[in-house]
Amino acid sequence: MDTHADVIVVGAGIVGLAHALAAAEQGASVIVVERDDRAVGASIRNFGSIWPIGQFHADDTSDYDRGCRGAEVWRRIARETGMWCADTGSLTVACHRDELDVLEEFLARTPAAVERGARLVGPAEVARLSPAVRPEAVLGAMHSPTEVNVDPVVAIPTVARWLQERHGVRFVRGAQVQRIVHPRVHTTAGALTAERVFVCSGADFHTLYPELLGADVVRRCKLQMLRTEPQPDGWALGPTLCAGLTLLHYRSFAHLESLPALRARLDAELPFHREHGIHVLVTQTARGGVTIGDSHEYARTVDPFESRAVFDAVLDYLDGFVTLPHRRIEEYWHGVYPSLVGGRPHLVAEPEPGVRLVNGLGGAGMTLSFGLAQDHLAGRITPERTLQPA
Repeated sequence: MDTHADVIVVGAGIVGLAHALAAAEQGASVIVVERDDRAVGASIRNFGSIWPIGQFHADDTSDYDRGCRGAEVWRRIARETGMWCADTGSLTVACHRDELDVLEEFLARTPAAVERGARLVGPAEVARLSPAVRPEAVLGAMHSPTEVNVDPVVAIPTVARWLQERHGVRFVRGAQVQRIVHPRVHTTAGALTAERVFVCSGADFHTLYPELLGADVVRRCKLQMLRTEPQPDGWALGPTLCAGLTLLHYRSFAHLESLPALRARLDAELPFHREHGIHVLVTQTARGGVTIGDSHEYARTVDPFESRAVFDAVLDYLDGFVTLPHRRIEEYWHGVYPSLVGGRPHLVAEPEPGVRLVNGLGGAGMTLSFGLAQDHLAGRITPERTLQPA
């Protein structure tokens, strides 16, 4: 094997795959090094929801734009590969007046979302858009057409094959990167060289450049999720679904004046949900199963055990606004992803010339990675800090 490339990407999760695509589309030769034989990390343990509507930050639309561009990349991959992709948008359901207040204020103060089609709909329209939402439980909802749903267990290996076949990206799997001394990347399968190296190591904070990933910078987030057996007779969920708790989770809504009243009510009514960072998203997979979750536990070292009480709380909240034809649970699991301390959306650092570290996208990796990689490779993102090698 040729051991040299223009670009080496460390990590074949979605952040690494997105950087491989951005580099290949610039005409670079690319090698991706992955320590596992196949994708098993956070990039396959998620909802598969591409969620631009959750990526606003006050008056900043940059991550919303990245999410929308990322959704377009996912649509393109689906067209070119035949991969399952539900281009159905999202419904954020309001079951209480204070939830509707938040949605109304968000639309009034976020013209970028309205320009892309986000709108308030009533119960009758909710029932038309979604066979799953209980119409008697809702006052209305925000419908956004920008969201896309893929099946991550299918999508991540599909993207890797597509990169290999369409863009000539080479993959070295089952090889751990031990250290980097630019331009050499030392792996358990031998040394490689490249002009540029992108380290997309996810929740592994200790192997490469741990000095940039200390406890004051990043931590892990453990989330519990579950999935039903395939729904009967080709039943389709329609839009990705969520409700009031989700308004407290995504930063798009954090600055709204109507949010504190909602937070106070939910803190009082659902203390267990709030303590465990539970909000409920609902998506579907290629096989027809419905994915439901999740909780959020933040620590440098997370508990490896799953809590039955958390799963029960997720399902209890789900039953307040969703009815499924078939609710038998087929799979339970937890995922672990990196989350930046202080709520920043991502970290791009330059530990030595020619090497970039990209990390900390949290739960927005599937949404933001393609747009972030485009901006990074185009020079529109500057590393946050530079450390000179010892």
